[in-house]
Amino acid sequence: MGIFDKLKPTKNETKGTPVAQTSADRMVLANMVLDSITDGVIIVNSENLVQMINPAAATLVGYVSPEMAVGVNVAGVMKFENGEGIPIDDSSNEVMGALIRNEEFTTRNYVLVNFQNQKKAVAVTVTPVKTGHGEKVITFRDITKELEEEGEQTEFISTASHEMRTPVASIEGYLGLALNPQCATIDDRARKYLEEAHASSQHLGRLFKDLLDVTKLDDKKARLHLVPVEMVDLVRKIVDGQIPAMGEKKIKFTFGSSTGMGGTSDRMITQAAYSLVDVDFLREILNNLVENAIKYTKEGGGIWINVRGDGDRVLVNVTDTGIGISPDDLLHIFQKFYRVDNSQTREIGGTGLGLYIVKMRAEAMGGKVWAESSFGEGSTFYLSLPRLTFEEYERRKQIQANTNAMNTNAPATEPATAPVAPTPASASGAGDPISISTIAPESAPATPVSTVPTPKIVPSPGDGIIQTP
Repeated sequence: MGIFDKLKPTKNETKGTPVAQTSADRMVLANMVLDSITDGVIIVNSENLVQMINPAAATLVGYVSPEMAVGVNVAGVMKFENGEGIPIDDSSNEVMGALIRNEEFTTRNYVLVNFQNQKKAVAVTVTPVKTGHGEKVITFRDITKELEEEGEQTEFISTASHEMRTPVASIEGYLGLALNPQCATIDDRARKYLEEAHASSQHLGRLFKDLLDVTKLDDKKARLHLVPVEMVDLVRKIVDGQIPAMGEKKIKFTFGSSTGMGGTSDRMITQAAYSLVDVDFLREILNNLVENAIKYTKEGGGIWINVRGDGDRVLVNVTDTGIGISPDDLLHIFQKFYRVDNSQTREIGGTGLGLYIVKMRAEAMGGKVWAESSFGEGSTFYLSLPRLTFEEYERRKQIQANTNAMNTNAPATEPATAPVAPTPASASGAGDPISISTIAPESAPATPVSTVPTPKIVPSPGDGIIQTP
């Protein structure tokens, strides 16, 4: 069955006469549809040779007539650059990768360069066709005007958010003074009203901050400053800032081995893991994830945070015993402005931007984030970042030190923490975990991330914060 043979004859309901009785008739109708639409459509066979290309596609790629492209490998028809004008070679061309793997794929990050060297930002979609012959359909369209309009909207949101932050900060400051017993004397009823107003002004301030962060991400204005770090120590220092908030809800906190989540032991992590990160980005990611865990975990619950090396990746997990996430919501939680809407979340404030920012920050550093959860049984959020060997970490630290020495006015960006000298690496390879001390099997699991279970916490009455020694 060919690509057009799936169009079956139909009956005219009024006259009862058959329509498109022959394969040729169906082909004519299909061509009429393809010729009339403004999106580019290319159909390729199992070898990625162009079988059909409509006039809109021919115009976009720069062919005088569609027939000129038939039989040509699509890699020679569609040439791409990224948003910075750098050509995308075959090895990193995600469109060709999806065609070769016979997978669905969509992107808005490519610029099409046609044969007249004209450049247009395009949205591209690859769709495998279930005909049994390996055909794929590529659709693409010019989104240059859309991106310009989105840029104008982003600029407006950024400017408005920036301008509104100043008066909101003033309101928050004056409300704080009014609530300070050393500055003002108020009765209990007035204090309650002022506390509500103060909390609302703080929420509004966070919303404007999130909007500014999102507009910078969307407009590619956020700049990376990558430095080599030892992840275990850095993550611990960042999450320690959330301990007071956990204490207010009597949340049991474990850093390291999951056995501390209601188990009998609570070991320190005995594995060094090195990565190249933007420290501010990492701090924002972890604070968002831990704040969410605190927000959605009931009083007396538990939070477990762990860092470990796994092959060429560093994995950080933030696990809680909170309300959990349904399978439907789990598909969308990293989307912009998406908020889980149920009876348990309506009372908890949020902007719907925090996890979107987490995703964008992680991807900017070459990492990724995902979540595993069951509604009512807690959640685990994972952060995966590229891992450095100890030798590469030391080499990059030396480069950074030399750079700082050449520019004495440049502040040191890496946290002032001395790396723990590792014992010699094992013969299993440079990507293996670097041992600091004898590692108990359960303290540095070698199983893939997807198999890490969501631990159960069984807090005893009156539990407070439990930290690893």
